[in-house]
Amino acid sequence: MARVEMTMPKMGESIMEGTVLKWLKQVGDTIEQDESVLEVATDKVDTEVPAIYAGVLTEILVQEGQVVAVGAPIAIMETDAAAAGAPAPNAAPAAPQAAPAASSNGSAVPYVPAEAAATVGGAEHQPGRFLSPLVLSIAREEGVSMTDLEYLPGTGKEGRVTKKDILDYVAGGKQPFTDSAAPAAAVPAVAAAPAAAPAPKPQAAAPQAASVKPVPSVSGGQELIEMDRMRKMIAQRMVDSKRISPHVTSFVEADVTNLVNWRNKHKDAYKKREGENLTFTPLFIQAVARAIQDYPLINVSIDGDYIIKKRDINIGVAVALPSGNLIVPVIHNADQLNLNGLSKKMNDLANRARANKLTPADLEGGTYTLSNVGSFGNVMGTPIIMQPQVAIMAVGAIKKKPAVIETPQGDLIGVRQFMFLSHSYDHRVVDGSLGGMFVRKVADYLEQFDPNTAI
Repeated sequence: MARVEMTMPKMGESIMEGTVLKWLKQVGDTIEQDESVLEVATDKVDTEVPAIYAGVLTEILVQEGQVVAVGAPIAIMETDAAAAGAPAPNAAPAAPQAAPAASSNGSAVPYVPAEAAATVGGAEHQPGRFLSPLVLSIAREEGVSMTDLEYLPGTGKEGRVTKKDILDYVAGGKQPFTDSAAPAAAVPAVAAAPAAAPAPKPQAAAPQAASVKPVPSVSGGQELIEMDRMRKMIAQRMVDSKRISPHVTSFVEADVTNLVNWRNKHKDAYKKREGENLTFTPLFIQAVARAIQDYPLINVSIDGDYIIKKRDINIGVAVALPSGNLIVPVIHNADQLNLNGLSKKMNDLANRARANKLTPADLEGGTYTLSNVGSFGNVMGTPIIMQPQVAIMAVGAIKKKPAVIETPQGDLIGVRQFMFLSHSYDHRVVDGSLGGMFVRKVADYLEQFDPNTAI
């Protein structure tokens, strides 16, 4: 059996750390490949982390509640040699261990502390250094000796040899680091500690010191409820957004009678055909995406004194969770999807959001946000911008109202379906003219909806 480190995986482009929420497996448990081992929370999403290899969990290095950097070790597993030697596409370089490595004849190469290591030609000699199974596998395939591996400089954390390091060394002609006539040691099949001399256990990172906040005092008629992690993040982001962006909100009322009649006509057949509901949300998303094409300066972000104009139209949609919190999954390239595609994508994201099955990729890259406050019976709202975006729209409840209807025979009074659109925008870069014209254009697309549209 080989000892293999399980590391904190990278869960998105901008995510550099995660918090261990819960261990789903305990020391001694047998784990299958791709089986979930623990739950991790990031600033974007909570997710489960699967095992890269099948094996036995022998040590947990990070306790629940600790914050861990991406790539840092979180657990030790024992797995068979074949699995450990197989390259893992997302495996991070393993951390050094104070464990002797087995040589090709089974004898142990003694561990040498870094401070006692010698240097040859400027390269530090590190006998017994920990080398990941992936690096060892490449070394065997490319004929790199263990002696050269002991001198090979590493660019990984704490000088670890990464996949790129060894591939660059091979591409450079595998120049030896020493002219010693002694035979080079062969690369072992798997770096493992001999049973007679078990390696010292890696020490878990010390928990980060947390600032102690005073607990408010309450009377007997009050209940004290601490915010959960997601609510704390929402609170901080809303405060930050109001501090960063000077918010202005414009309102438009739209006659959406054609849209309501069209949905009423098709919703039952759609439910029978697709097995899911046809809601108003994809219709709103389509109108917003079209308006962004007309007014692309709404689809921007700010970086200092520069405006970053986005080519992709990625629309985030606020989804209420059973916990009472809110999350905003993103429909990427919304302008490239038809109504059926938007409906299926929106239903999928909403269902996975409520089941806590979203991935970090589902929450990244949004360029504009839509919030359907009408689903709660609200007629309008003043939404807060999702940073670093510069605008957000809230759509209110659809209500029947008497209205003047123009006909060739004259004006008539009739019952129509109306809704309010509320458009909040960052007044640093979006003035009233652009913000107002944009929300008016969205309303125009909704009012001019073709009742013969197929889905």
